[in-house]
Amino acid sequence: MHPLRRLFAFARPQRRDAVLATVYSVANKILDVLPEILIGVAVDVVVNRQDSFLARMGVVDPMHQLLLLAVATVLVWAFESLFEYLYALKWRGLAQDLQHTLRQSAYAHLQALPPDAIATARSGRLMALLNEDVNQVERFLNTGANDLIQVFVSSLLIGAVFFVLTADLALLAILPIPLILVGAFWFQRRLAPRYAAAREAAATLSARLGNNLRGMATIQAYTAEDVEAEHLRTASDGYRARNAEAIRYSAAITPVIRLAILVGFIATLLYGGWLTLQGELGVGSYSALVYLTQRLLWPMTRLADMTDLYNRAMASVNRIMDLLDAPLPARPARRIEARPAGAIAVEGLAFAYDGRPALRGVDLDVPAGRTVALVGGTGSGKSTLLKLLLGFLRPDAGRILLDGADLTDIDPRSLRAHLAYVAQEPFLTDGSVLENIAYGERAPDRARAEAAARAAEAHAFIAALPTGYDSPVGEGGAALSGGQRQRIALARALYRDPAILILDEATSAVDNETEAAIQRSLARAAQGRTVLVVAHRLSTVRHADAIHVMEAGRIVESGTHEALLARGGVYAGLWRLQTGELQA
Repeated sequence: MHPLRRLFAFARPQRRDAVLATVYSVANKILDVLPEILIGVAVDVVVNRQDSFLARMGVVDPMHQLLLLAVATVLVWAFESLFEYLYALKWRGLAQDLQHTLRQSAYAHLQALPPDAIATARSGRLMALLNEDVNQVERFLNTGANDLIQVFVSSLLIGAVFFVLTADLALLAILPIPLILVGAFWFQRRLAPRYAAAREAAATLSARLGNNLRGMATIQAYTAEDVEAEHLRTASDGYRARNAEAIRYSAAITPVIRLAILVGFIATLLYGGWLTLQGELGVGSYSALVYLTQRLLWPMTRLADMTDLYNRAMASVNRIMDLLDAPLPARPARRIEARPAGAIAVEGLAFAYDGRPALRGVDLDVPAGRTVALVGGTGSGKSTLLKLLLGFLRPDAGRILLDGADLTDIDPRSLRAHLAYVAQEPFLTDGSVLENIAYGERAPDRARAEAAARAAEAHAFIAALPTGYDSPVGEGGAALSGGQRQRIALARALYRDPAILILDEATSAVDNETEAAIQRSLARAAQGRTVLVVAHRLSTVRHADAIHVMEAGRIVESGTHEALLARGGVYAGLWRLQTGELQA
């Protein structure tokens, strides 16, 4: 489907504003053409006086004719200015409304996609789409749409005036127009793919910049500034090269159009002048036609800018609409109304990433109210199991049951309302400590947030901050240490009072003393809820009710800490590796 049709289909709620804006643009252009005609009439009055066109209309006195023209000119200019104000108001308002709707819709669609799909799409590309691509559409609606409409309307109006005055001259004057339009479309076909490539190059550059800014400490620590500067230069050169290819074509449009305009203007000047000298065309009509030829053809020089703006916008529209057309995972209608008991059963669970198995027939039982740990090396399948439990992925085989109900039959949002998740690298929003602990609530409960922070052993350092719970955490929690961010994330999970608490390496960034304090807090927080812990540090999970060891997508050992040590298997080997001890 053509990108303009895709945009029209999306902008259905804004169609009334688009129609009004178009009406105002047309009205403004009609009035914009009239002054040239009035100039021709004024010349006719001065030259022919009582034999002028207005005299034949009943206004005989030349002075009265000029006064009538003056009044008409004032009215034309006043209403032209009014409609210019109205179309600017409507088009710019429409541009703002549509860019807001596009950005909100694209972001909402992203939020409905699984996290892995977003990671695959590259954050830099998505940032370019949500910002620069949406802004390209806004710029086109701000000026380009009105320009296209007015060029079309002025061509029709002025062409009609030419044919009324002299058909022969009209044919000569409009002769360049087909050549101009054919040339514009020729350039457009070659510009469209080049601007699409430029947008992709811009996304690549944005991704590189974003990645480097996030990793600046590592870049400097490894003295890799020159290497990354070269990477950035390569990405920027790619963007520059893609733009240069488009510029070679877009820069040629205006000179070609100007040459075609020159042909039409010279034809009007010479042939119209000859007709006037022969007495077949009035002096006023000739004056009007000379002016109108310029008004007819000169706006065509803006086709270069309009084509450029249009092609950039259409390339952006395609990228935005491709995102909005990306299929969303099916969302079951079943909801969890009451707080679940929290019993989890995993039966024959299997999952693969692009044919690479991550889970192979996993069976797991997590009784309600128990604390169960998953341990194992990198790539053993622990994180994949959590993603399936959170509803981010759907299993290839097998199922996960919550209190006997298959998770694939439950609305993921309804499920997540009863879960709390603490990731290995916690996300903090750019707000206050209180806003991050009570994340998602418009009216945070300060007392409840403080209780959750105490449970997460975070209250002491929060109270020491300049403004306590109202202190800003900075972008991504930059004002806090890694351990502080992790404890705030844990406090956020406890604030929610979930039926199921999921901890993915939740103590990986804290020191031993803080880890011990958090373990004491978790022991209290585990009362009345199911806790699922993923950990590399085995000291974190030694007090769990059950520990399951994973390797290559399978559970290879299960038991308590003491039982697994006594068995002398994989877990015992990991324990010796980490602590050098054989028993607790």
